[in-house]
Amino acid sequence: MLTGWQVILVLKVAVATVTLLFLASFVPLARGNYRMHGRINMAFAILTLGALLGLEALVRLIDPEIFDYFDEAARRALTIHLCFSVPAAVILPAMLFSGLTHRRWLHLRLASLFGFLWTGTVLTGLFLLPHTPP
Repeated sequence: MLTGWQVILVLKVAVATVTLLFLASFVPLARGNYRMHGRINMAFAILTLGALLGLEALVRLIDPEIFDYFDEAARRALTIHLCFSVPAAVILPAMLFSGLTHRRWLHLRLASLFGFLWTGTVLTGLFLLPHTPP
């Protein structure tokens, strides 16, 4: 069974990996290959939302006490992280929908907001959340 700090470490690796995928989607976008941009972002969204659902299942159903070892500083870091990651997770499906339905104006605005929120998610997730054993 995984411990809380191991789950955080696995999630940090996952966030870093999907972030590279997300950044890679800008290469075909810059070249005008919108179809490939969309396909890469679809993979990014599926992996990201899958990890989110897996984490929620783990925390809510399998082992609700997995992060009980967090001290006050870790809980504060998690709260800050969630202020970025939860809105990003909510916006992601809307951004995908707007891209798939060619609603460019909406897609670009949602993408700007998502980019800000994802940057906060990455920075707080990688650098604020503890990933060492208590």
